[in-house]
Amino acid sequence: MKPVIAIHAGAGNLLRENFTPGDAAQYRAGLARAVKAGFSALEAAGTALEAACAAVAELEDNPIFNAGRGSVFTHEGTHEMDACVMRGTDRAAGAVTGVSHIVHPVLAARAVMLEGRHVLLSGAGAEAFAREAGLEMTADPAYFDTERRRRELELALELERRTGPAAVLSEDDPCAAAAGPDRKFGTVGAVALDFNGHLAAATSTGGMTNKRCGRIGDSPIPGAGTFADDQTCAVSCTGHGEFFIRYQAAGDVAARMRYLGESLEEAASAVIGMLAGVGGRGGLVAVDRLGRVSFALNSPGMYRAMMSEDEGPLAAIFADEALTPVL
Repeated sequence: MKPVIAIHAGAGNLLRENFTPGDAAQYRAGLARAVKAGFSALEAAGTALEAACAAVAELEDNPIFNAGRGSVFTHEGTHEMDACVMRGTDRAAGAVTGVSHIVHPVLAARAVMLEGRHVLLSGAGAEAFAREAGLEMTADPAYFDTERRRRELELALELERRTGPAAVLSEDDPCAAAAGPDRKFGTVGAVALDFNGHLAAATSTGGMTNKRCGRIGDSPIPGAGTFADDQTCAVSCTGHGEFFIRYQAAGDVAARMRYLGESLEEAASAVIGMLAGVGGRGGLVAVDRLGRVSFALNSPGMYRAMMSEDEGPLAAIFADEALTPVL
């Protein structure tokens, strides 16, 4: 079996005119580092789970992405991060939600899965568990702050004061980058197939800018934002989480393959197309048990990349853009 890893790092209103060449190069370089980290784990005979977590941990360390360091702010100016992992061999899963001191939430999710007693831990309980597991913590949540995310919160709060939380923005509104139904959804995630033919998925996010404290999206929910089953595929989603929860997006890709006999590409496209019809913007990355990769999205762009023995790292940003090599 030839191993492969594929990642996403957020989807939404990503338009060419809003990117300088330097901006685009920075994102592509960050995507390349992440897939290289994941593929290095596979080359070292690591499991699909280890590879997916390695890629996501690299994205969590990169402040340009909305996970770990660089996570967006809640309405109260705090960080509440979520993460999930799922293993295809037995559908074992682990997740954490509402954490603000764990440097790598994805590794906390993996620790929950490996400990095996529970699937999802939240808030202070999740952080106490992470400390007991010896994971890297920070005493000061300001570790996750960036000026860019602070500015996004300020714009979103200004918009809310002016027009209310359900405002419809024009494209030239200065608050447009921080709010609205089809803005950037900054979840990061990875899916992998290892040498033994096993699949895994991992997803991590800071959530949505200006979200209500305590809000939980699809990322930490197995079957909604994250799913893996060796008989079908591994999936990680990014987008408007409330819709991905309601329509069980990640698990539905696998269900369509299992019960309808659809290919990975057919199933992924059908799910993302269905979500577009009900207002659920975003995308997903998936890999099946034969190593075929699918990137499906219904927004103008999604940060995405992949790497295998034959290709990569390859990356793309815009919806109409083919994956191209990144040095």
